[in-house]
Amino acid sequence: MSTTDMHDLQNAIGQLRRCVGSIRSRYGDAASVRRLSNDLDRLDIDARDFQETPPRPLWAASEDRIPIPDSPYDESLFRGIDADDEGLGGLHGER
Repeated sequence: MSTTDMHDLQNAIGQLRRCVGSIRSRYGDAASVRRLSNDLDRLDIDARDFQETPPRPLWAASEDRIPIPDSPYDESLFRGIDADDEGLGGLHGER
């Protein structure tokens, strides 16, 4: 996340905090207001955690990925045990 994105996120959280504060002053300590406040606190904590240790982007190469070949499976895996080739629409019977 770029510094601009982080800045925008912090501004949005600040604006939400002002709105929730306004709601709290109007409606008091109602359960729904407390939940909004807790949610806002959680957003603030998560944003800080993200800033301190950003996760790896989804598009980044992962070393723990296991390649799955496009070649067909060995047909003997599906013979004689009433197995279903689930990825192909549930083929049954003789092949």
